[in-house]
Amino acid sequence: MSKTPRKSAASPSLQLGQAVEWPDRPEAAKLDRVPNPQKDTHFLARFTAPEFTSLCPVTGQPDFAHLVIDYVPGPWLLESKSLKLYLASFRNHGAFHEDCTVAIGKRIATEIKPKWLRIGGYWYPRGGIPIDVFWQTGKLPKDVWVPDQGVQPYRGRG
Repeated sequence: MSKTPRKSAASPSLQLGQAVEWPDRPEAAKLDRVPNPQKDTHFLARFTAPEFTSLCPVTGQPDFAHLVIDYVPGPWLLESKSLKLYLASFRNHGAFHEDCTVAIGKRIATEIKPKWLRIGGYWYPRGGIPIDVFWQTGKLPKDVWVPDQGVQPYRGRG
């Protein structure tokens, strides 16, 4: 394996290693992908975003979630800095919990074409009701171990 960093011909303009502006909305955010060097091996990759924030589209109040994104890569890996910037672009975006969670999953799936992907959005209560949203796409290969997402159900003060 080479120790010299190189840009992929498929992704010549990665945000990684560059100073970039924070995108102001999800549509303006760029998700980068890099070639999967283990494309002949089934494995699970997980991203966890415990401080995801968006806005309620009705009240404009902030909504907070713990997101867990699991995927079995196909030809591409999701580059983590671009994911961080994409998720941050929701900070001033008004959308319901279900829409945010599913839109993130669909956008990632479109960009990296995984063999399987699931996203769990564990939203903190507003109005006393926590909302958990789950979406997945693709077929999970039989030889892949998928751990529990590890987010405990909301219990309030109990």
